[in-house]
Amino acid sequence: HRPLFDKILIANRGEIACRVIRTARKLGVKTVAVFSEVDADSLHVKLADEAYCIGPAPSAESYLRIDKIIEVCRRSGAQVRGTPGYGFLSENANFAERLAQEGITFIGPPASAIVSMGSKSESKNIMSAAGVPVVPGYHGTNQDPDFLQQEASRIGYPVLIKAVHGGGGKGMRIVHAPGEFHEALASAQREATKSFGNADVLVEKYIERPRHVEVQVFADTLGGCVSLWERDCSVQRRNQKIIEEAPAPGLTPELRADLSQKAVAAAKAVDYVGAGTVEFIFDNDTEKFYFMEMNTRLQVEHPVTEMITGLDLVQWQLEVAAGNSLPLDQSSIPLVGHAFEARIYAENPRNNFLPDSGQLAYLSTPAPTHVFAPPLQDYRIPLAEGTSPFMPIANTSAAIAPSLRLEQGFEQGAQIGVFYDPMIAKLVVHGRDRTEALRKLRGALEEYRVVGVSTNIEFLRDLAGHQAFIDGDVETGFIPKHFDELFPSTPEPSDEALAQAALFVILRDEPVPTSSNPWTTLTSRRFNGDVYERTITLQPDTTDDSSPPTYSVTVRSLPDRTYTVTTTRPDGSSRTFPSVSAALESPTTLLTTLAGTRTHTTIVPQPAPAGASATSASRVHVFTPGSAARTALVLPAPAWLKALSAGAAGAGHKGALRAPMPSVVVEVRVAVGQRVEAGAAVVVLESMKTETVLRAPVAGVVRAVGCAKGEMVEEGRELVDVEPEGEGEA
Repeated sequence: HRPLFDKILIANRGEIACRVIRTARKLGVKTVAVFSEVDADSLHVKLADEAYCIGPAPSAESYLRIDKIIEVCRRSGAQVRGTPGYGFLSENANFAERLAQEGITFIGPPASAIVSMGSKSESKNIMSAAGVPVVPGYHGTNQDPDFLQQEASRIGYPVLIKAVHGGGGKGMRIVHAPGEFHEALASAQREATKSFGNADVLVEKYIERPRHVEVQVFADTLGGCVSLWERDCSVQRRNQKIIEEAPAPGLTPELRADLSQKAVAAAKAVDYVGAGTVEFIFDNDTEKFYFMEMNTRLQVEHPVTEMITGLDLVQWQLEVAAGNSLPLDQSSIPLVGHAFEARIYAENPRNNFLPDSGQLAYLSTPAPTHVFAPPLQDYRIPLAEGTSPFMPIANTSAAIAPSLRLEQGFEQGAQIGVFYDPMIAKLVVHGRDRTEALRKLRGALEEYRVVGVSTNIEFLRDLAGHQAFIDGDVETGFIPKHFDELFPSTPEPSDEALAQAALFVILRDEPVPTSSNPWTTLTSRRFNGDVYERTITLQPDTTDDSSPPTYSVTVRSLPDRTYTVTTTRPDGSSRTFPSVSAALESPTTLLTTLAGTRTHTTIVPQPAPAGASATSASRVHVFTPGSAARTALVLPAPAWLKALSAGAAGAGHKGALRAPMPSVVVEVRVAVGQRVEAGAAVVVLESMKTETVLRAPVAGVVRAVGCAKGEMVEEGRELVDVEPEGEGEA
């Protein structure tokens, strides 16, 4: 057994860099972090033994600079460059070759395997030769747009355009009709060039009801290669996974064995080394599976595999990179229980999952039970002689306690910027079976609370509670198929939430006056003996309604230190809560007895941003106990103050196009004076590696362009102003 390395360099950031550091610490291996200028205070920088700045925020000037990373290897004395992770240079063959030339060990597969499997075209050819079915398509080198469109017609619509060197949903477009092909192709190629430095694409048949099932494989330099079972990653948005599980629900033991054997054969065909994932499309309509691609790295979702096997895959990567054999053979690898991973993103699910950025003003998470996977070796039943090693059997009667892990890259107060992926953390749970694991996941999501950026937490909780998901009836089109149930109309604030918000504001602002101090000066207070009264005005925090409805809550403090709270809705209806008790247990916890129910409610205040105008509103966020629901309420500025500034901002009109999020301008397709049709693409934005095309809301003439290619624009900036037809003459 060869000793592990003394020091490794981790050329990554965020939660995966923190994840690698935890394993290194466990093994006594020193770590070196690299960071861009905007990541100077990041968690991975704080956790590492050493850290070096390698450039400005854009990844092309920092995390993708091979020369700078090699220089840090030399300066720090790191023996290897560790990328037991994903993104950036993790699947870059040129990088692996450069490290080999420099005599630096690369924690990953040989460059030849990265080239073979990193190319979706070549990998499909390899699979075809190995007898693994592949999806019909064109995987050749001819990139002429007209030729590719001819191939799409031959394959039959709908088709999928996919970057040859893609990943993470980047450079991928679904095309339903010939007229959409050329624009989708150009957009996919632009995104591919930015993300991977290569614009080549393939075109293949788009399967209407697919499942995404992938097999985790591991190989060493001594000829050993094993499957660590499969994961189901079917539920996706924007072609990117958001919830994953292991094992895949509904697979027969025979199908699992078949998938695992095919995946191991694929890895051996390219002399693979290290951690890899062989991805398959499973057609729900025909129950056939097709090879899709192989990812030559550790996946974002690797923790669910760790949870059902009890293994540390980063430790396995270090063992293999050191030249050691795999720690276990195929017949010894457990498959116990069920695991889920939910990706927590800074994004707005109700706005097409567009990414969000800003400060994590408040962060409260469920308490983890484990840092790594729970040990499961003892729960595996030894295989009987003659049984296939690809058909593991677990002791299902064993009393396995549910467990929870958090893979985080950010702390409270951290800034979620626009330059990198918007993932905040991964929530990972394990249970004795799928039902128990799913129950654990729902409970954990109800305890995960964030203020400062929009997140997908409430959406994930609704998804994990959807009956079709509970039944394991999953497919990659799950979200659009169940859209109405997953996105019900936004509910009005409940009377309970309104009452709690008002009580919180009053108790936070000032203690209730007593008989010895009855004349505290606030214009919103009235006194009658020992009775104190204040009315709080609240509005729902919406981005799509310029005139949100107004709710009022009147709180009367009685001599016995209880309250009478009356909520009044925009339609004039009201509800009164008598004999209410309330106290602030902490700056963010309100204890109330309301309508006979005693609750501890998390309420987080959010002041107006520094430098905002006098009319900018503050907010309070009420987290409903026992759910992931969050009610965001605005405390509007007084009407007289708004009146003073009315007209200063000016009224927009229906032809104004504003940035939906902080972004970089990729392309401006119009000029002042140009006539455009409604729906025409006018500006292309990029935020967090995702392209968004803004289209003219009306037909008319461009009268102003407020942005330029390459410029950074803030959310809400007016980018293009289209004067609707007929208005100029009027």
